[in-house]
Amino acid sequence: MSSTVLVGTQWGDEGKGKICDLIAGDFDCVVRYQGGNNAGHTIVVGDKKYGLHQVPSGIMYPQCISVIGNGCVVNPAVLLEEIDMFEADGISTANLKVSGNAHVIMPYHIDLDGAYEELLGSHNIGTTKRGIGPCYQDKMARIGIRMQDLLDEGVFRDKMARALDRVNPQLELIFHRPTYTVDQICETYLPMAERLRPYITETGLLLGELVDAGERILFEGAQATLLDIDHGTYPYVTSSNCTAGGAVTGSGIGMKNVDRVLGIMKAYITRVGSGPMPTELAYETPEGRTLTEQGYEYGVTTGRRRRCGWFDGVIARYAARVNGLTDIALTKLDVLSEFDTIKLCVAYECNGVRYTTVPEHESAFAAAVPVYEEMPGWRGVDISGCRSFDELPEAAQNYVHRIEELAGTKVSFVSVGPGRDQTIECGWEH
Repeated sequence: MSSTVLVGTQWGDEGKGKICDLIAGDFDCVVRYQGGNNAGHTIVVGDKKYGLHQVPSGIMYPQCISVIGNGCVVNPAVLLEEIDMFEADGISTANLKVSGNAHVIMPYHIDLDGAYEELLGSHNIGTTKRGIGPCYQDKMARIGIRMQDLLDEGVFRDKMARALDRVNPQLELIFHRPTYTVDQICETYLPMAERLRPYITETGLLLGELVDAGERILFEGAQATLLDIDHGTYPYVTSSNCTAGGAVTGSGIGMKNVDRVLGIMKAYITRVGSGPMPTELAYETPEGRTLTEQGYEYGVTTGRRRRCGWFDGVIARYAARVNGLTDIALTKLDVLSEFDTIKLCVAYECNGVRYTTVPEHESAFAAAVPVYEEMPGWRGVDISGCRSFDELPEAAQNYVHRIEELAGTKVSFVSVGPGRDQTIECGWEH
């Protein structure tokens, strides 16, 4: 049995969807282990582009079982939209399985998400306002509604009444928003529950049986290392564990069953939402080019323009450590083909102290000034057609090698475009 965790190593948007789709065909099962529809994976198949928010990338392979694990939160309406989209395109969802223990995003979660952000004002987190955080809050407060609850109307009504006893006073007295009744929510959610009934199962048991049968399992996270609730740039993080360890708790698979952790790194760095970002660039670069436009850095879920910066080797080293990376998939190297010189951050200066890993204290990271080194670029050379590492210009090869040195981990894939075929498999020899 060979199982792999595929994890984002920056602030998300590293191209996890493409890499997952690229290798998913080698696996018998793909598991989404955390997050909800606050993140999007873009997959390009031929001339068709799919933006996935709830369904795992393995859905593109009919022989592959796609699992939404217990660590996820599910918006039933969004999930059904994606199921309908795939079925309309002739892509079967028969092998999609949803954990009965995954928590359900309710309309009041979405209301509270927006209300919390509005209350924070200029100190807002920059959430997608999809209700993810409040849903995880209810999970931890033990008043959450799980997918299995939707299948029994009596249980659903009872649990919903208890949840609303807590939620409605917040909506009415604190945020001056409309409240909800049990009947109102049941009218919307019970019909969706019936449609989802065939997909809901004991996925922990299913995955255990696959492990016992020697099947290959791929775990995909929704966000990335620096958005992890414990290991990210708190408080500007998501509400779940998106580092590699989250694959264990978010799926029910034991640690001994994971033997590879593939980290996805973008050849530069991006971030959506608030919080410090040491290598962030002004929108216009000195050369008159922008990483935003060259890489089309706009969020799949929200359409927001992403904040962009040069590659951060400090973050790469940190991500390699907290995830236990075995190797790296480097994405969007082709975007850097428009620059004469390229910078890499190799350390931080924080209040007179030099750091080569992410400082633990929030105030130190907020004050971090990047220490750069420059490397020559390969401007004017189109690398989108390269299919082997040796075909890349020497400057691009040197850039990849330098990233390996900074991360302390080998690069096994280099992406030079959005298509499945625009990926160089490096192996371990270069």
